[in-house]
Amino acid sequence: MTVAIVLILYFAVLMAVSRFAGRGGNDAFFRGNRRSPWPVVALGMIGASLSGVTFVSVPGMVLHGDMTYLQMVMGFFFGYLIVAFVLVPLYYRYNLTSIYGYLADRFGPVSRKTGAWFFILSKLTGAAARLYLVCLLLEMFLFADLGVPYWAVAVGTLALIWLYTRRSGVRTLVWTDALQTVCLLAALVLILIEVSNMAGSDLGGALRAVWDDPHSRVFEWDWHSPRHFLKQFLSGIFIVVVMTGLDQDMMQKNLTCRNLRDARKNLCSYGAMFLPVNFLFLALGVILIFLYAQRGMPLPEAGDSLLPGFIGSAGVGEVVLVCFAMGIVASAFSSADSATTSLTTSFCVDILGIERPGSRYAARPERTRKLVHLGMTLLFVAFILGFRAIGSTSVIDAIYVIAGYTYGPLLGLFAFGMTTRRRVRERWVPLIAVASPLLCYALDSLTLARFGYKFGYELLLLNALLTYLALLLTSTRKASKLNP
Repeated sequence: MTVAIVLILYFAVLMAVSRFAGRGGNDAFFRGNRRSPWPVVALGMIGASLSGVTFVSVPGMVLHGDMTYLQMVMGFFFGYLIVAFVLVPLYYRYNLTSIYGYLADRFGPVSRKTGAWFFILSKLTGAAARLYLVCLLLEMFLFADLGVPYWAVAVGTLALIWLYTRRSGVRTLVWTDALQTVCLLAALVLILIEVSNMAGSDLGGALRAVWDDPHSRVFEWDWHSPRHFLKQFLSGIFIVVVMTGLDQDMMQKNLTCRNLRDARKNLCSYGAMFLPVNFLFLALGVILIFLYAQRGMPLPEAGDSLLPGFIGSAGVGEVVLVCFAMGIVASAFSSADSATTSLTTSFCVDILGIERPGSRYAARPERTRKLVHLGMTLLFVAFILGFRAIGSTSVIDAIYVIAGYTYGPLLGLFAFGMTTRRRVRERWVPLIAVASPLLCYALDSLTLARFGYKFGYELLLLNALLTYLALLLTSTRKASKLNP
């Protein structure tokens, strides 16, 4: 009952913040009127990036991979520097609403739509995978005893998100996501304090014990392992470049900052937070492994079950349960609300051409945006229920694998546009963007069967390289007059 009351109050606060943000037209929904304070944007982006999957899956990573995930997190920071000093200046120079407008200026409308469709597929798949897990946990810990089915939890969650984002879109998200990040981090710290007490120590002592534990191993030097340092570090850099720098969801919030200088401050400060925050999540996993052994509980096979399994079967106090529920709800809302908003923006601007003079949708832009927003919310529900039907043993790994296949063509397109002055043959662009992931899948299967080598997150780089080379082979030397 306490958990339900806390969550109701939490949603009431979100609605109050939404009203504080006020009503707005499409400029507020898409661009936040370009008046967002950068510290608030940075804080909100932390919560949107972490998501409910991080809250559940990252502690469980120590079960089979120790703290090697930090190798990738180290790469994240350098990825944010690339985004801040290479990509963001490009977006501000073009004064873009959707970042895929760059592809239209550089290549043409077919390339823009190709990039937008790959983003829509990537975002729907990745965000649905994250929310699938969170809705599963909400059903397990809050609604199972009430007889509420999974589909009702998913529909209800998306309905609540639609309610507080429909008014002002990204202008609302800048403030609600900042609030949700504070709640998520507070929940993490409180859970750490509580489980440290259960282990017979204070938080400082528990963290020192974590550092001396065998599971605190950070670096992996076995080249055959997908967790090899170089693979993880480089993949971390490029995952940030594509999943932040080439992702309308994350860049849309950056583009609400007042100017380029503020946007850079936002990205650098936000990127610097990832290492300490992820260390705390992994430290929680190490402490939980100790508590499982201390209480004679068998460790779960799936890392995703480490934290939920402990909370569900160890008779933990109400404080931990409330914090856990608050953490996953805050992280789920902060990633899902921005996903539906960015999907709406990209579909309206890139696919329908709502800002293009002469477009039939430009005559009634707000009505079009509201209908698309509702449609994207319903599509989101369908994807979540699809994940429920399929299931997943490790959602966070699934998301990164999906990203390798779907964001690779985006990276190849943007890299080709920024490093050459060649003009693409637009009729080939969609075919190349589809063929590259298929070829990557075939190569991955072949190398595994013939050489026993399994591609890890570096699959993203291979995918992008194949796209780049195919564009190069099918392009012409004549420079586009639109090239910057």
